Amino acid sequence: MNSTTHNTQANRKPRRLSGVVVSDKMKDTIVVEVTRYVKHLRYKKYRKITKRYKVHDAGNTKKVEEKVDIEECKPVSKDKRFKVKSP
Repeated sequence: MNSTTHNTQANRKPRRLSGVVVSDKMKDTIVVEVTRYVKHLRYKKYRKITKRYKVHDAGNTKKVEEKVDIEECKPVSKDKRFKVKSP
């Protein structure tokens, strides 16, 4: 089997998410809260799910309550797996 046919992480597109900055107190890091709506399988109601991501922000350019787009990247540190997507 040829190695080019395998679907590795290098071949897939990075995840892109959008959310709101909830903390900018760390150096070169912001915390972004991403909200999404998921339909409950049994009750067919929509639930709000929120998740927080630590995001690399070189130079601390983003401030609290700003909307940002983030993109998955290779690990920057133990917790940071995303970076701020440049416009």
